[in-house]
Amino acid sequence: MSLEHWEDDAYKGRLDFALWRRIARHAHPYRRPLAGLAISGAVIAAIEVLFPFVTGRVIDAATEHGLTPALYRYGAIYALLVVAFAACVGWFIVLAGRVATGVAYDMRTKAFARLQELSFSYFDVRPVGWLVTRLTSDCTKVSSLMPWFMLDLVWGTLTITGIIVAMLLLDARLALAVLAIVPPLALVSVFFQRRLLESSRKVRRTNSQLTASYNECIQGVRTTKTLVRESANLGEFQQLSTSMERSSMLNALQSAVYLPTVIVLGSFGVGLALWRGGVEFQRDTGLTLGTLVAFMQYAGLFAMPIQELARRFTELQSAQAAAERVQDLLDTEPEIRDSETVIRAIEAHRSSTADQSGPDWTPDGGPARIDTIELRDVVFRYGDSKAVLDGFNLTVHAGQTVALVGPTGGGKTTIVNLVARFYEVTGGAVLVNGTDVRERSLAWFQSSLGVVLQTPHLFSGSIRDNIRYADLDATDEQIETAARLSKAHGFIAEMDRGYDTPVGEGGSRLSTGQRQLVSLARAILADPQIFIMDEATSSVDTETEHLIQSGIEAVLRNRIAFVIAHRLSTIRKADVILVIDGGRIIERGTHEQLIGKRGRYHALYTRQYQRERSMMY
Repeated sequence: MSLEHWEDDAYKGRLDFALWRRIARHAHPYRRPLAGLAISGAVIAAIEVLFPFVTGRVIDAATEHGLTPALYRYGAIYALLVVAFAACVGWFIVLAGRVATGVAYDMRTKAFARLQELSFSYFDVRPVGWLVTRLTSDCTKVSSLMPWFMLDLVWGTLTITGIIVAMLLLDARLALAVLAIVPPLALVSVFFQRRLLESSRKVRRTNSQLTASYNECIQGVRTTKTLVRESANLGEFQQLSTSMERSSMLNALQSAVYLPTVIVLGSFGVGLALWRGGVEFQRDTGLTLGTLVAFMQYAGLFAMPIQELARRFTELQSAQAAAERVQDLLDTEPEIRDSETVIRAIEAHRSSTADQSGPDWTPDGGPARIDTIELRDVVFRYGDSKAVLDGFNLTVHAGQTVALVGPTGGGKTTIVNLVARFYEVTGGAVLVNGTDVRERSLAWFQSSLGVVLQTPHLFSGSIRDNIRYADLDATDEQIETAARLSKAHGFIAEMDRGYDTPVGEGGSRLSTGQRQLVSLARAILADPQIFIMDEATSSVDTETEHLIQSGIEAVLRNRIAFVIAHRLSTIRKADVILVIDGGRIIERGTHEQLIGKRGRYHALYTRQYQRERSMMY
């Protein structure tokens, strides 16, 4: 299993504040809870700055005057501060949970919506596990950090500011002694910043590779067992797991050194305050015991917001790798989408009078009926590779069935993918009724397609749910009609639960032929104008093949149909058969015509017929 295509683009540089500003936009709908978090952080900072001041006044009042009314007043104030502190803590916990869950929900929804918009080429080079990680752990890491970073940023900044002001007011010399630890703290943060960022990115990247490897190994478990590849797969997975362990250990070690270093520097400031304050108190310079205790509490408290901000800063660095991946997915523009001209046409049609509305017109104001599909001088290549099609031409009219045959890699699937606009042509054009398909609504055009693949995919749920997937508003009668046309009704009726029978994950509870018939019923229910059959009978038995063929013949009338055939016996009734090789049409004609030419098609058909005949005996 090659892991090269699992690698993310290399992100370089330091903390990307521009990226985090873009990430912060996802929290805009939750600006009120965030404002509440900021307010609670400010209130808590004020309370924590007041605690040492009140404590000092209580000590001075008790040592100088004993039990006086002033002492009781300070005690009452202290009790009120404790209650307010507890209330604010409870409030920000609720608000932080609301923001974290809300932002995670919004980001996952947007990311999933973007995945639905992206073209096939995006998924060609990205494994499922790689994408799953974006919508799960990456979104969670980013969304869970946002409210707490916001809270600690406000609370920590205001607390540090308040402590500095309070210490300067109490004793400027002692304050300056404590503040001497700030330059070393800045140097330590700069030193660890890049190292933590690089190691956390590697952790996230390796985690994506692990998830992708899990997914690929589970999907290919049958192939693994038939080839006895268990040990080799385990060795390859252990390489990823070892890389993950090393990256995680390095990141954890860096964090384990960074945070204690901050704590030690903060404690050093407390020691300076204790030493300087004790000397001044002994010299009787006017520094009271209460003021000294208050100053000691300020010095001790000074390290706590620095420690928390350092921890949040470390988490921000770690989460930047996840933020880059999530935002990269959200920023990915679909290669195939409506052009600005089409969008304007759709908007103009919506605002126009009702004389061009209804089933005969599309959202862009064009005719809904498809009479012809034409590929004109089409050029196509995958990425920077050699052109698969070069100057390809083909015209198909409504009611015609075109069969595509030829060797593997000749360009058959590429042709139907371009017809369906799953990929965009590199050169030339695909025309619908003489109009470039790129000038028509993408949603309308692809809703006019019915595609049955060689390996159909069924979703978890019942047979009824899978057929209805093509039209969520379809009635049970319409579903049964589609199943009868596809010849799927027979085996469905024999099941204990009929149409409510669960199909299992990917349709695992049904045979290959049954999955194919359900897939055909689903395509029929969509009532498409263009039918595409991509080797739909190549992996089923002869009996199921005849069922599929009879079902197809019933629904292809008056439709444009493209059939990629592996078994040539299934396309004998096609209106035109094209032999495709090297992206070019080698032969064209009906079955009888091509057999009469005794060319490439005749050779293919004769060889396959003899092979099937020998297998019978």
